[in-house]
Amino acid sequence: MVMLDKGLSIPLNAKLTGSGTETVVLAHGFGADQTMWDKILPVLSQHFRVLVFDWGFSGAVKEQEGLFDPVKHSSYEGFACDLISLLDELDLKSTVFVGHSMSGMIGCIASVKRPDLFERLILLGASPRYLNTDGYEGGFGTAQIDQILLSIESDYNEWAPNFASLVVHPHDALSVEMFTGCLRRMRPEVALSLARTVFLSDHREVLGRVTTPCTIIQTTNDVIVPNSVAHYMRDKIQGKSTVEMIEADGHFPQLTAHLQLLDVLGGILGFEYD
Repeated sequence: MVMLDKGLSIPLNAKLTGSGTETVVLAHGFGADQTMWDKILPVLSQHFRVLVFDWGFSGAVKEQEGLFDPVKHSSYEGFACDLISLLDELDLKSTVFVGHSMSGMIGCIASVKRPDLFERLILLGASPRYLNTDGYEGGFGTAQIDQILLSIESDYNEWAPNFASLVVHPHDALSVEMFTGCLRRMRPEVALSLARTVFLSDHREVLGRVTTPCTIIQTTNDVIVPNSVAHYMRDKIQGKSTVEMIEADGHFPQLTAHLQLLDVLGGILGFEYD
């Protein structure tokens, strides 16, 4: 078993590429791995040092049992502590953190704990809560979340491609296949535990403690996160925050709209690409 306090960079497959004075950290979301960034990594590496890694739940991590603790990682706090440990181990400070989906809120929590580690947060398809409640549209009702969890528990291998097609883009077969492969490499019991953490969490109160400047990037048609969530987050975050909309479908613009995403990132970070 890998002990978390003995270093995370090797077991989490951390890789630093590129060069420059600024470091960009790319953190993937539920069920994925660092290959989700393959389309934008070459461009970013021309302008920055870029850190990619796999979360402990990812099927790309060899010793998954030692790196994903159902107790510690039953909330985003556990992941935020892992992120802080990883950045400290690599001696990275004042980073630009790009967090996709669940990693967006993980970055927010980590920035509250250690603001010195983050110069800017870029929250890609992030959400503090997926469940609808009075005065808040999270995107899912309780019955929908229950059905997702039941489907994962009853037949994970069948659920994975259906979920991938829904959240990526049904007409982008290669990207759907790529994400399906990532999902199927994750152990079903890990997927179920993590899905409970993601879909049943409520981290709205964290937003009011985030002082790091934030850019919230949202596609115009994301079946997981309603557009209203991006504006909700902008209004609640204490630091200067803006919303950038990408005219695209799906929850994975880094796969299905990567050129548009690079345009937005270039505007935020001040680089141009051919």
